[in-house]
Amino acid sequence: MINLFMIYIGSDHGGFKFKEKLKIFLEKQNYTFTDLGNKKYDSIDDYPKFAFNVAMKIGELDDSSKVWEERPKGILLCRSSGGMVVAANKVKNVSAISVFDKKSAEHARLHNDCNVIALSGDWLSEEEMFDIVKTWLTTEFSKEERHIRRINMIKEFELK
Repeated sequence: MINLFMIYIGSDHGGFKFKEKLKIFLEKQNYTFTDLGNKKYDSIDDYPKFAFNVAMKIGELDDSSKVWEERPKGILLCRSSGGMVVAANKVKNVSAISVFDKKSAEHARLHNDCNVIALSGDWLSEEEMFDIVKTWLTTEFSKEERHIRRINMIKEFELK
């Protein structure tokens, strides 16, 4: 399997252990990724730094006119995933969603064309995380008119 895109990953202390396991999973699946931090466990680090690192890469590189396979993607991990999503969504051209199972990961792609997901290091098992990531990475946006219209409404507001 050859992947045409880069996956940018980041975590604070709450997701650090899962991020290290995710890196092994992505390598085994032949995905190309870059770890944007934290590079070492630090119990007092702050999640916004890592969310911004990943989101800024996605925001500057993503081109939604390309097929999903060719677009950069972001995966964030922290204790709950909530804070990461709040921070990442402050960056232009980023659509970050906290996902908690395969169905929510698929929905994030099909309906929202989400280019960043956040995962909980506290509430997911390793296997659940792998299933979520695999589902999200392989689900193309539906391109249904109603979803395009709604995404464009958000983009227009973002530009104000």
